[in-house]
Amino acid sequence: MLHLASTARLLGVLLTLFSLSMLPPAAIGFLYGESTALVFLEAFALLLILGGLLWGPLYRMRQELQARDGFILVVLFWLGLGLAGATPLFLDPNLQISFTDAAFESMSGLTTTGATVLTGLDDLPRALLWYRQQLQWMGGMGIIVLAVAILPLLGVGGMQLFKAETPGPIRDNKLTPRIAETARNLWYIYLGLTVACALAYWIAGMDAFDAVAHAFTTVAIGGFSTYDASIGHFDSVAIEAVAVAFMVIAGMNFALHFLVLHRATWAPYRRDEELRTYLILLGSTTAIVVAYLLWSGFSPDTGDAVRKAVFHVVSIGTTTGYATDDFYLWPGFLPVLLLFLSFVGGCTGSTGGGMKVVRVLLLVKQGLREIKRLIHPHARITVKVNGKEAPDRVVQAVWGFLAAYVMVFVIMMLALMASGLDQVTAFSAVAATLNNLGPGLGEVGANYGGINDFSKWVLVLAMLMGRLEIFTVLVLLSPAFWRR
Repeated sequence: MLHLASTARLLGVLLTLFSLSMLPPAAIGFLYGESTALVFLEAFALLLILGGLLWGPLYRMRQELQARDGFILVVLFWLGLGLAGATPLFLDPNLQISFTDAAFESMSGLTTTGATVLTGLDDLPRALLWYRQQLQWMGGMGIIVLAVAILPLLGVGGMQLFKAETPGPIRDNKLTPRIAETARNLWYIYLGLTVACALAYWIAGMDAFDAVAHAFTTVAIGGFSTYDASIGHFDSVAIEAVAVAFMVIAGMNFALHFLVLHRATWAPYRRDEELRTYLILLGSTTAIVVAYLLWSGFSPDTGDAVRKAVFHVVSIGTTTGYATDDFYLWPGFLPVLLLFLSFVGGCTGSTGGGMKVVRVLLLVKQGLREIKRLIHPHARITVKVNGKEAPDRVVQAVWGFLAAYVMVFVIMMLALMASGLDQVTAFSAVAATLNNLGPGLGEVGANYGGINDFSKWVLVLAMLMGRLEIFTVLVLLSPAFWRR
């Protein structure tokens, strides 16, 4: 039985809390003497009132959420906050953009996609720049997890929310007995990495504002920057090295970080097969890119090739989306190679997008198992990860995810092509948003401002489905979900 009243009450509470996110950029605006500060105060008031209207009439409701309620709430929450987050962008006279563009930018930020419709970032008010970066930081670990961590008083089923929002085939494995404690531990690690990243950027040469702003989107694997040229604006090897290091760390399973800190040993890193596969993929792709850049003559020397290759392979491979060069103009197959790398994405339990390394690893192992079965039809051959047999249910779920992923991808790509986009633009735009990557190829290589509104709304849906890993959204379309 669905508890729609309790779901609406909780949505009102969370929307009310989200309105508080308008205050930091307002403070930044006042600090720098920008009129944009008043826009954020207007947005704060509007969202506070809207949240109160949802919450107020239902504040006495205290029903425990079931699994199905969790799915509804998570989808409504991300969709609602994505649209609510567009409020200051739409109201601000400095931008003068349509609500479609504002919603696209907001959803891109909150889902840590990093696709943008804006240009002239260098001249925008700092309050707006801060807000974009802050959106990605909030979305990085999942606002639902944060809410479950700090608001046990809401009287909701925390595990139902956590399972609906957290991606990956091993999401039921809790780090601690209590779900709120698990979520808090993840956020402590997330916050600690953000502080460390900001300090590292500052030491490497960024000013305090840019250091914190880029730390937000590096640890979140979001890719928004305060400059049109992204990280390339700084033209600094030290800053690029900091970005690479923290992108790699943020693309790893946060449960591993927790275990390493909790047990004071590096063993969890050494033993994890998904992590090894992740690092091998990044390393081997880097070697291929370096070799091709040198062979094609695109890079004048080995140092330049290594610098470009390492940064962009890590940035695209982890689905961050930072750039120091127009990689979509690179020679030969390199842009497509990098785009395909984003399909793999980060590790399960990371802030990265894509299908996740463990799923690809399971698909490869399952494929090899089928080949061996053809050779030895009577042998019992298992699929193992980290030395443990993967249950058939998990393997089947991974195949189901791939089938759903391909179906959604094809439908969205055809929809974009029907709206007038060329094949390369349509393919890369869906790939970049469904994988929460950001930059694409063709018309969306630099930004998404030039495509039509219909395509932008399709891509907004792609971002949402990518962030919630497709099934959380698709389950709401199933008639069986709504039966009592």
